Amino acid sequence: MNTIELKTPYLVFLGDANDLLMAKVAKGVAHWRPEKCLAQYRLAGAKADLGLPEMNPREAAACGAKTFILGLAPVGGTLPEEWLDLLIEAMEAGLDIASGLHMRLNDIPRLVEAAERTGQKLLDVRVPQGKMVCGTGLPRSGKRLLSVGTDCCVGKMFTTLAIHREMEKRGIPATFRATGQTGILIEGNGVPVDAVVSDFISGMVETLTPDNAPEHWDIIEGQGSLLHPAYAGVSLGLLHGAQADVIIVCHEAGRVQMDEMPGFTVPDLQTVIDINLTMGRVTNPNIRLGGIALNTVNLNQEQALAEIARVEKQFGVPVVDPVRTGVASIVDQLEEVCYA
Repeated sequence: MNTIELKTPYLVFLGDANDLLMAKVAKGVAHWRPEKCLAQYRLAGAKADLGLPEMNPREAAACGAKTFILGLAPVGGTLPEEWLDLLIEAMEAGLDIASGLHMRLNDIPRLVEAAERTGQKLLDVRVPQGKMVCGTGLPRSGKRLLSVGTDCCVGKMFTTLAIHREMEKRGIPATFRATGQTGILIEGNGVPVDAVVSDFISGMVETLTPDNAPEHWDIIEGQGSLLHPAYAGVSLGLLHGAQADVIIVCHEAGRVQMDEMPGFTVPDLQTVIDINLTMGRVTNPNIRLGGIALNTVNLNQEQALAEIARVEKQFGVPVVDPVRTGVASIVDQLEEVCYA
């Protein structure tokens, strides 16, 4: 097994979070996979609320919960000492513990001892699982869509999750393939590609997206950007391993400077489209642009719709803001082209 697997349903831990911004991981899991969330567990004074039933670990385990999700990110990505007893209590109740924190659960002796004693798992979703394998570049059956970006943090995960949900509504066979820690916690499985040794990124993505039925879609979460000075290596390995039939380019309207990279400007859409298609043809000569997802959070409604219309006219593909407009037009086009 080369992918991380989480048992469901979840008990989602909100800790002492004052709002859902502090508990954005929990919010994402509950928003995209409500059917996997049995209950929430909050400490006294917590104000963040997912609207789930309130249960402690023993109550949740008695109702069938299997995994305790650390749904927030404390300052510095560390685990407060006072939470260790809570995690041990959860394991003693029969729950695995899943975390996307920078601090690894498996590096904390008290938690490791409790896991060994109870037989429960400590799941650090930022840590790749199983044997690392090199990519083959060989064709695989099924269809694949990958989100790519002009930069980091422009909406690649949200876009792919929205497309996957739209496909499910229409009865199109599709699977969301998570490649980052939050996506893995949402989906319950995946490969954290930014933690994979570079030689093995494409191979691990091939493992994540294996042969499938001809009409089945793998909707693959993108990472980074091919033109990001720090993270391009991850993006390229992911692109080659995905062997995408379709890419959706994600961009934040109005962003000028690349994320956390002073002095580096965000490349224009045409350049990003061209380089992704060129590099993608290494493993799939038939790769094509299927649409553009604009993050228009910094525009008002009138400005956003005008920008969407302008970009759609320029590139001749469906252009959406997954939050404002939904992604139906992208899926319409995929159905028209692929199922005609």
